[in-house]
Amino acid sequence: MNEDFKSNSIYKTIGEIAKELGLIDKKTGKTQTHTLRYWESQFKQIKPLVRAGKRRYYTEKNFQIIKLIKFLLKDKGLTINGVKKILNDPNRQSIDHNISLGIYKPDLKNTKILKEKVKKISKIIKELKRFK
Repeated sequence: MNEDFKSNSIYKTIGEIAKELGLIDKKTGKTQTHTLRYWESQFKQIKPLVRAGKRRYYTEKNFQIIKLIKFLLKDKGLTINGVKKILNDPNRQSIDHNISLGIYKPDLKNTKILKEKVKKISKIIKELKRFK
């Protein structure tokens, strides 16, 4: 592969993405790139550039989508199918819509924490919309 491709581009490798998202095996310290490959097989929105040697390179848009998927799966506890419904929903830009889907369920004890998470989701969604 041409070294200029990676050094002069906005692409990230699968290992870089895994590190940035904290997908690291606590016992071995190795990145869990298999998780990203699995999500790629499950979510059509993740489309890395595959170069020689089947090496994957992700754009910023891919990274933002993966970040949202990780948040919904790991932090919010949604299922793969639940996340697919959200990502495939053409009206997902509305936080009110996310509330109706059950992403945000007010809890008097954790209202402040949940509001911050809702802001985070809203920001990610806005960033994703910029790439359309």
